[in-house]
Amino acid sequence: MKRIAAVALACSLTLPVWAKDIATVNGQGISQAKFDQFVGMLVTQGAQDTPQLRDQVKQEMINRLVAVQAAEKAGLQKDPAVQQETELATQSILVRALMAKYLKDHPVSEADLKKEYDTIKAEQASRQEYKLRHILVKDEAKAKDLIKSIKAKKTSFEAAAKKDSIDTGSGKNGGELGWGPTSNYVPEFAKAVESMKKGDLSAQPVQTQFGWHVIQVEDVRPIAFPSFDEAKPQLEEMMRQQALADYQKGLMKDAKIVDKEAAK
Repeated sequence: MKRIAAVALACSLTLPVWAKDIATVNGQGISQAKFDQFVGMLVTQGAQDTPQLRDQVKQEMINRLVAVQAAEKAGLQKDPAVQQETELATQSILVRALMAKYLKDHPVSEADLKKEYDTIKAEQASRQEYKLRHILVKDEAKAKDLIKSIKAKKTSFEAAAKKDSIDTGSGKNGGELGWGPTSNYVPEFAKAVESMKKGDLSAQPVQTQFGWHVIQVEDVRPIAFPSFDEAKPQLEEMMRQQALADYQKGLMKDAKIVDKEAAK
């Protein structure tokens, strides 16, 4: 009786271990812990933890294990190309985990975000944006004639743009380019605009890679800066990326690196 009781006790103690496998493939178990980790990973990526998801995950894990066992049976784990790819994948996972841990341990604070926001806002305070029209033609002489005609009121800027501009996109709208900072334009065009005032018509045609431009500045205003709440998501991501870049630079600085190829 004692022997039977001991066997029964041993079986009862081992059952919970067996119960931790959600399935087996050719005798190899898929553990509940790994299954839960897989589901948890998908949930953090936006999936809903539902019975349907769990069924799909279980089937996926079974499918993978069947394929892995077949690959191992074929000896593919010994293939140098497979080993290299596996090593690179492991490195990528470790680097990603390291960066995630660093950001978790060094979060960007609200105070840091506000300070950076105020700095950028102050830097942008003097920037302006312009409401522009332009006429684009192929040669300088044509552009000069258009300037003379517009100044003499023989034609309007809008009519000349519709008739003569080879920039068909803006030309059909009377040369209208809308509001925007000069950073939207090529350097030659931007420089000319920045030298002009509200209501000005370019005194001379402006040459760019596209041809010759006649420019009219319809209006000028300070660039509207987004509120802190509007800028916060983009600002936080920018600061996180900068923090990671600085961290990586520090790692490289502290590492003892010997480039044997460069030393030859």
